[in-house]
Amino acid sequence: MTTTTPVQPRAHVLLVSTAFQSHVNPLMRLGRRLAAKGVLVTFTTALRKGIRLDEVHGGIDDNNDALSSFRVERLSGEGLWEPDDPRFGVPGDMARHVEAAGPAALEALIRREAQAGRPVTCVVANAFVPWALRVAGELGLPRAMLWIQSCALLSVYYHYVHSLAAFPDAEASGSVAIPGLPELATDDLRPLLIYSTASNDMWRQMVVADLGSVRDKGVSWVFVNTFDELEHEAIAALSEHAPVIPVGPLIEPEEDEPLDGNKADDDIVAWLDAQAPRSVVFVAFGSIVNTGDDETAEITEALAGTGRPFLWVLRDESRALLSRDTLDSICAGDKGDSSLGKVVPWCRQTRVLAHGAVGCFVTHCGWNSTAEALAAGVPLVACPRWSDQRINARFIVDVYRVGVRGPTPVTRDALRVAVEEVMGGPEGEAMGARAARWKEKSRAAVADGGSSDHGVQAFVDQIC
Repeated sequence: MTTTTPVQPRAHVLLVSTAFQSHVNPLMRLGRRLAAKGVLVTFTTALRKGIRLDEVHGGIDDNNDALSSFRVERLSGEGLWEPDDPRFGVPGDMARHVEAAGPAALEALIRREAQAGRPVTCVVANAFVPWALRVAGELGLPRAMLWIQSCALLSVYYHYVHSLAAFPDAEASGSVAIPGLPELATDDLRPLLIYSTASNDMWRQMVVADLGSVRDKGVSWVFVNTFDELEHEAIAALSEHAPVIPVGPLIEPEEDEPLDGNKADDDIVAWLDAQAPRSVVFVAFGSIVNTGDDETAEITEALAGTGRPFLWVLRDESRALLSRDTLDSICAGDKGDSSLGKVVPWCRQTRVLAHGAVGCFVTHCGWNSTAEALAAGVPLVACPRWSDQRINARFIVDVYRVGVRGPTPVTRDALRVAVEEVMGGPEGEAMGARAARWKEKSRAAVADGGSSDHGVQAFVDQIC
């Protein structure tokens, strides 16, 4: 009589994201890396209109069959709004609604997965969804968090929440010393959630809950979208307090970017192909920043004043501020043949930054954009707005030395001067050389055996 050993289901990681594109992308990319190591991965979010799941290399598996290593299941039911519900358009309303209805929907999803023979063995959630970590804990599941910003910012919040450093008052001049970081002034700190205001209190409470879970050992792994070579001192110092695992940069290498036949995407690449190497000024301020009338006009004049080819991502809300004649005029330049510039409402940013024609990136300094520029070896003009962007700009200019500080809000003369400093100034060549070195280091980190790959593999070994 023969007996058979029951087949053990493979490790199944459930990824839970907030419904912001800048949160979705890195979590899905982490999921792809886990799936490539043999882990079954299911991604979920309370999907809302405008979120592009196909921005991540490989798209999604519409079949979600049992053999798929990476699956997508929309978080739904239990009263959650449908993706096209206009109430999703207000971030605060969305967050409050998902926090109220999400726990029951997530628990139901986890139970369905078990009934389908795919029991979840670990939950990984973005920051700003502490309720997902709470549900996982109540079900007895191991928990991990993905911090999508820099380790430096995570360290700032951790030291503040747990009173590990003396922070200045919001209205006072001063600075704070945190191990592994340069000294940070009040102006760097003021846009952060450490200072409570009526508009940020809900988000602040979420960060406090997230970092409380880390301190009380409810979270066993804290993945960070960075790599050891980029933030070695910050990672080493924070690791004395929290289980930090660098897994970044969570972007797709340019050679893996799909040629998917998207006409708008292909038109951008074709235009870039016609430009000289390192000649294009790329301008993009992320998926949230809207430039008003005055600032849009200032950027317009600055780009025209450089005389350099440019690609400007200007979302429809801001694009409506410029007349068709104005757009045609700045794109045509002195040549009068529409060859100088191109204005688009959206682009696949990693592909653009990876193109050899791009020589400068004018950015708001969100961490995703910062990491993508470093991984592509492109120098920057840093024009930070809020949140972590001022701290990121400090590192870009003073630590990594791959860019210059631009104006905020943008003014035509200051932006033109900043672009010229990066593209043609005496320090421009040195910035380019340093950026190229960061490109090589970032690629090495995620390659087999690299520092970030090692972190991902160590996690897989623990859950399998």
